[in-house]
Formats: sequence, C-alpha cells, structure tokens
Amino acid sequence: MTDAPRSRLALLLEAVLGVGTDLDPRGTLLRLVDGAAELTGAAHAWLSTTGPEPDLLTGIGSPAAPPGVPDTPHHLRVPIHVEGEEFGALHLAGRAGGGPFTAADEQLLRFLAAQAGIAIANARLYGTARQRERWIEGAAAVTTALLTGDAAGDALTTVAERARRLADAAAGVVLQPTGEGGMVIVAVSAPDDPGGPAGAAIPPGSPVLERLFAGEPVFVEDAATDPRMTTPVRHRFGPSMMLPLRAGGRLIGTLALPRRRGDRPYTGVERALAVQFASQAAVALVLADARRGRERLAVYEDRDRIARDLHDLVVQRLFATGLMLESTQRRTGAGEVEELVDRAVDDLRSTVREVRAAILALQRHPPSPHAGEHPAAPARGPAPAATVRDRVLRETAAAAARLGFAPSTRFTGAVDSRVPDPVADRLLAALRRALAAACRRPGVGRVEVAVDATAALPDGRDAVRLTVRDDGEGGEGGGTTVTWECAV
Repeated sequence: MTDAPRSRLALLLEAVLGVGTDLDPRGTLLRLVDGAAELTGAAHAWLSTTGPEPDLLTGIGSPAAPPGVPDTPHHLRVPIHVEGEEFGALHLAGRAGGGPFTAADEQLLRFLAAQAGIAIANARLYGTARQRERWIEGAAAVTTALLTGDAAGDALTTVAERARRLADAAAGVVLQPTGEGGMVIVAVSAPDDPGGPAGAAIPPGSPVLERLFAGEPVFVEDAATDPRMTTPVRHRFGPSMMLPLRAGGRLIGTLALPRRRGDRPYTGVERALAVQFASQAAVALVLADARRGRERLAVYEDRDRIARDLHDLVVQRLFATGLMLESTQRRTGAGEVEELVDRAVDDLRSTVREVRAAILALQRHPPSPHAGEHPAAPARGPAPAATVRDRVLRETAAAAARLGFAPSTRFTGAVDSRVPDPVADRLLAALRRALAAACRRPGVGRVEVAVDATAALPDGRDAVRLTVRDDGEGGEGGGTTVTWECAV
C-alpha cells in the first residue's frame, strides 16, 4: 500500500524537475503534458491556450479534444496561470481502468500546473532578456559600422539590413522626406524579394506621415488592409512597424520593418526594442555624417594647400626657367645648343600645362553625394557635372593602377568649354580603348595622353584631337601612337 503513493510522489518530482529545467517555453509545455499523463495514468492529454503566444510557441491545441480522442464523460481540466493571468489549461481524458479522475489527481495536477506557470514566466523573462541583448548588440554594431566605415552611401543599407535581421522581418526599409512633404524609399534590405519595395513612395498628406513627422512610431497589424497604408507594395506585407529616425529634434528618415502576410504580429517587447534601436541608429547616422563632413573639409583644405604650393612655387619657378632659356636661345647661334634649348623650352611648357591641369583638378571639389544617399546631409542643389578634364584625368588615374605608373596628361585649349558632351563621351571611349591596349602591350614604361581642343580637320572645321603615345614593344620606332579626332 505504501509503494503506490511513493511511486506517484517520485513521478511528481520527476515531472516538476522536467518542467522547471527547460528555458524553452514549448519544451516546458510538452514536458507538462507528458508528465501529467504519466502521473495520472490518463490515456489522453493536451494543452490549450487562452490567448496567442506568438513569441513562445506554435501549434498548441484548442480546448476541444484533438482528433483521435474518444468522447468520454471522464474529463479533467486544470488551469495554468502565469503572472496572475490564465495562460491556458491542461486537459486529461480517458483514465486507465475507465474510472473518473479523483480529487487527488486534480490536486497533483494543480501543483504541477503551478510549477509550469512559474517555469513559463521564467522562460518569458529569459526570452525577453535575450531579445533585448540582441537588439542592444545590433545597435552597437550599427553604430560601430557607421562611425568606422568609409562608404557614406552604405550607411542606410547597413541600418536597414541589421534591423531586418533583428526584427525577423521580410524587409528592412529606410525612407527619407521629399521636398513635397512625402517620403520615398532610399534603402532596402529584402533578400527574399530582389525587386522589393525600392523606389516606392508615400504621398504627402498621408495619416502615417503625420504621425511620423511628429516623431511617433506607427504600428500596423496588416499593411495590406490598413487604410493608412498607401504604398503600391502594401499588399505584400502584414504586420509592420514604421519608426521615425529622429535626432536633434529633426526627422532624418523612417525605418520600416514589414513582415509577410500571415506572419506573427509584433509583440510589445519587440516594438519597444525597435523604437530604441531606431533612436540610436538616427544618432549614429548624424554622427557618422558629421565625421565624414569633417574628413571632406580636411581633404578640401589639403587640396587647396597643395594647389597653392604648386602655383606659388613650382609653376613660377618653371615659368622663370623657361624665360631664361628663351633668353639664352635668342643670344646663341650655335645650332646644337639652340636645338637643346628648344627641347628644354618645349618640355618646360608641357610641364607647366600639366601642373596647371593638376591645379585645376585639385581646386575643383569632387561632386557632392546625392541628397538621397544620407539622411543627415543638408539639402543641396544638384551636384556639378564632371568636366572633360575631370573625366580624362579619372580615366588616366584608373589606368595608372594597371600600368604601375601615372600616364602624363596634357591639355591644349579650352577643353571644357569647346568639347560638347556627346563628343566628350566618344573621346572618353577612345581614350579607354587606347589605354587598355597600352596596358596589354609589353615593355610599356611611359604613356603620354594629349587632348588638343585647338585642332582642325582637313576641311577646316574645328576639332578636338586625342593622342595617346606609349614606348612599348610592337610599334614602329619602339612605341605606339593612337590618334583620334572629331569635329566640335
């Protein structure tokens, strides 16, 4: 008579230990069902929940008996309370022997259910702590990436990608305000949807925008049916969050995290963590933009200094040397000396032109980033188009990496004003072909590029002439000369 109670006690202790040692909520509930069935000898046991627990478990049954459970009058229901609220209930049916469940059975199950409630509460706390830890680590990683990275255009994509992963969303999207009062998508992370919502816009006057411009987040249960959602891609998505990227009292953008239709809704914890992430990301974006602004200013100042030094020292010295050689040339009559002086004067003139071209390139600031590349950037006008000189120097600089040395570049005449864009495009294509051929040619140790905007065609029309010379093997006289010209 004493073996049975002792056996049930051992089973109860084993069930309690099994329930209380698992931090996975679903594993806790499955152990609870198995332990209850074994403890009471029930033929059937199942669990029902009173409310959705999308962050804890899926596929838990309803209060009705699952398929395969016979209709029996002997049924026992024991509620499970978590933090003072009914989480669900444990159901038993069909006790061995066909008899009813006893009061002792119910008492044991209530004790087991109480322990399960504590275990589920602990699992919830653990899951929330892990979530919070992941979001904090994600925010720190984004801040580090933005403050140490070099590519300003990747900043928004970095934010969108990290937020998408943390939120388990179908897409991470960053929008920026437009001049008309709407918002347009400027960065997207959607690996499962390459087309994605890129380029979609929210028109001015949308109720969602009123909330966002006021600095308030917007949470949507189903983007496809919510009347506030007006983007053309809303039908693809279900639960969504739209979080203002706000820093210093200024809205610099919006972070949107939509899930697919039918996916679980966002919990309160996820919403709170996402709002904190957006606030930290906005500050990091502003700080990163300020850092890049300081770096650009330092580069501009350095370029101006180099240009001044070149002009004040190198150009003046070369010019003075050229004048002295010209004076010497006029005084001497020896043919050999005169020839040497002529060559020296020509070389000095060529050097002066190249240095002046370098000065112009240094003083001409590089094009500003597009206004949509970074939310913290102040509003600007359209970026200045690259000139013909810029484009030629860019091509020669690119070829320098393959050649192992920088080609010599000379400009004659008002290249930027006399060469129209269509002709410049053709000139650049010819330059690329000539430089590519020089890179492939063996023995090349020097490349000279000359662009002459004062040339003329045989019929007398004004023209621009491109000449590319190299000293490589395979050409006549130990070198190759490529000439291209076109009317302007």
